[in-house]
Amino acid sequence: MKLSPQEFESFIEEAVTEYESSLIGYARTYLYDLDRARDVVQDTFIRLCKQDPEKVKLHLKSWLFTVCRNRCLDVLRKDKRIEPLDDAGWQKIASPDSSASENAESGDEHLDIMRYIGRLSENQREVILLKFQQGLSYEEIHRVTGLKSGNIGFLIHAGLKRLRGWMQEKGDANED
Repeated sequence: MKLSPQEFESFIEEAVTEYESSLIGYARTYLYDLDRARDVVQDTFIRLCKQDPEKVKLHLKSWLFTVCRNRCLDVLRKDKRIEPLDDAGWQKIASPDSSASENAESGDEHLDIMRYIGRLSENQREVILLKFQQGLSYEEIHRVTGLKSGNIGFLIHAGLKRLRGWMQEKGDANED
C-alpha cells in the first residue's frame, strides 16, 4: 500500500526527529568531524526519501545506521583518511543524549572510557558503541555490520572485559 504524500512526509519527519542526533553521534565516531557527520546523516535521510517506506519501516533504525555506516566508510575511502584516534579526536565525541552539564561533570571519566574504547579492536569498538551509545539490539547490529549474533555477543563480552581490566589497572595505579 502506497503512502499518501502527507503520510510519506510524516514518515520522514518522524525518522529525522527520532534518529538524527543518534546518527550524527555515530557518524562522528567514524569521521571525527561534526560537519562531515551532519553531511553524511543528511545524505542518509536523502536516501531514505528515495526508498519505499513499506520496505524499510519494519527495520528502519538498522537500515538508517547501515546506510550511515556505509556512507562514512565511503567518505573515509575517498579521503584515504583512516587513522587511529588521538586524544583530541576522542574529546570531540560526545554521546548524543548527554547534556553539556552531564558531559562536564563526567568529563574525565568519559574521556578515559573513550580512550580505552579507542584501544579496542575495530570490531569490538563498533559493536560496543552501537550497543551502548546508540542502543541497538543484536539483530540491529547484525543488520548494520553483517556480523552474526554470536560473534556480536562475543565481541561485546571480550571488549567489556578488556575495558574493565584497563579501568581496574588505572584504579590500582591511582591508589599507589
